[in-house]
Amino acid sequence: MNDTTTLPPLPDRLSVDPSSPFHVPAVFEHEVGIKLNGKERNDVEEYCLSEGWVKVASGKSVDRKGKPLLIKLKGTVEAFYR
Repeated sequence: MNDTTTLPPLPDRLSVDPSSPFHVPAVFEHEVGIKLNGKERNDVEEYCLSEGWVKVASGKSVDRKGKPLLIKLKGTVEAFYR
């Protein structure tokens, strides 16, 4: 498969939530992978490369607006295109 399209650069901070100021729709046209401390995570809602953290949902708990409650996990974060 020849992929001649150029991928947009991954930002330092990215969020899945469309209402967030860190949501970049062009990045989500392609599949993004996240590694935390060398292990790939599939449940990341938001990440920051420079500060070294990811936010993941805390079970099925939601806030009063219906959004999942998030837990911040710290470590070495690596973002890549699959």
